[in-house]
Amino acid sequence: MSPAQHTLLAAGEASEHRTLIITLFAVFVAATLVITVWAGRQTKDAADFYAGGRQFTGFQNGLAVSGDYMSAASFLGIAGAIALFGYDGFLYSIGFLVAWLVALLLVAEPLRNSGRYTMGDVLAYRMRQRPVRTAAGTSTIVVSIFYLLAQMAGAGVLVSLLLGITSDGGKIGIVALVGVLMIVYVTIGGMKGTTWVQMVKAVLLIIGALLLTFLVLLKFDFNISDLLGRAADSSGKGSAFLEPGLKYGATGTTKLDFLSLGIALVLGTAGLPHILIRFYTVPTAKAARKSVIWAIGLIGAFYLMTLALGFGAAALIKPEEIIASNKAGNTAAPLLALHLGGVDSDWGAVLLATISAVAFATILAVVAGLTLASSSSFAHDIYANVIKRGRATEKQEVGAARWATVGIGAVSIVLGALARDLNVAGLVALAFAVAASANLPTILYSLFWKRFTTTGALWSIYGGLVTAVGLVLFSPVVSGKPTSMFPDVDFHWFPLENPGIISIPVGFLLGVVGTLLSKEAPDTGKYAELEVRSLTGTGAH
Repeated sequence: MSPAQHTLLAAGEASEHRTLIITLFAVFVAATLVITVWAGRQTKDAADFYAGGRQFTGFQNGLAVSGDYMSAASFLGIAGAIALFGYDGFLYSIGFLVAWLVALLLVAEPLRNSGRYTMGDVLAYRMRQRPVRTAAGTSTIVVSIFYLLAQMAGAGVLVSLLLGITSDGGKIGIVALVGVLMIVYVTIGGMKGTTWVQMVKAVLLIIGALLLTFLVLLKFDFNISDLLGRAADSSGKGSAFLEPGLKYGATGTTKLDFLSLGIALVLGTAGLPHILIRFYTVPTAKAARKSVIWAIGLIGAFYLMTLALGFGAAALIKPEEIIASNKAGNTAAPLLALHLGGVDSDWGAVLLATISAVAFATILAVVAGLTLASSSSFAHDIYANVIKRGRATEKQEVGAARWATVGIGAVSIVLGALARDLNVAGLVALAFAVAASANLPTILYSLFWKRFTTTGALWSIYGGLVTAVGLVLFSPVVSGKPTSMFPDVDFHWFPLENPGIISIPVGFLLGVVGTLLSKEAPDTGKYAELEVRSLTGTGAH
């Protein structure tokens, strides 16, 4: 029996272990559903549904933001990338963390002061409402669906490993189950339910990562040099495993891909809709600032621990075993838990089940946040302000958000099933690239450039969005490689796996060109109002 078959057997096919695993999963899901139902009963109006009544403290929101941000990509994808590619895999951790400084310095406080529920509120403040809100809503939904793909793929991989499911039909069924659960969370709990689930999940994830980090370091007598040495030896790559260039450095194209990935990661966070709406849940700009500082601390600690998780998996598990379990390495962290506890032991099964249940809770919390961001944007920007021209009641708006949740959930299930074999960290990097190309330029220009016009905003959003998504469709992510979404066909002509190096400058450039070519005069009075409001919070909702 191969190592991978042995691991899968231990993970899923021993009946007493499977009972334990299913019980733990059921407890996690039941606990989060109870929180959601409780929060749903507190949701009285649109402010409660979209922004949790703006009642959360800086620390609570910081915890929820970190829960929203530390997704399946962070826990499963980065650990897998480090386990397979060493130093180059850790670049994801660095990029995700540095990105928070951009969010803190440029957007957190002005955005909190300028809007009510969505990114569209900020853009529409000084521009023509209907076209700008349509563009903002479209962009939000596209970015959220890209991000949702990663979470769905992670869920399918995780539960398949645990239950010993190897058939494609079974994996698709798991993706569908996650989709149904996320629809329930958002439609019942709104922002209050989602925030509490994210807070609980953040605590669980940090405890789970701490436990694994402690056990890995204990295994090597807290000697990090021994850990890295063993990882390099076990990887089969030798010292190259600990140096740059294993994944991004063999050719000029891979070096460009690394640069593209870095730009997308660093600039993407400040344009992610599900992160941006979190700033509206706090009562003041000071609380928004505090929540980002808390989030940076918690996320920074977590990403440091991904080093131990990734290199620990490389040191203790053969790379063939990780790849046989999942081609993209997404199961490295759960397999590490199993090996630390003992592949054939009850303790190993308990550790595997606990870590996997935490990872599953992570996925559920993040998909709820993403779905809430996209359904809120549809209901508030497109339905209430474009279709109903501002005449929708709060009840109608929240109803539209709930129906939008069902639609977005259905789309995510279908696409998540197709993306089930892709590395979840790579998928999230695509979402970052789309967010940085379409959303970030318009947010920054709206807040800081007096001359910016509606035409510039539309050119920037649609131009950045079409460029980023178009390049992804014709990249190796979709076709042409064994690890592609469609490995049996090849229609790719764009050589890079991340479009950020092209699409992000295009988004910024089109905003400038569209503004300079448009005949409309910018509303300087409105800009002055927005500037005062974004800097001081005067008149903020």
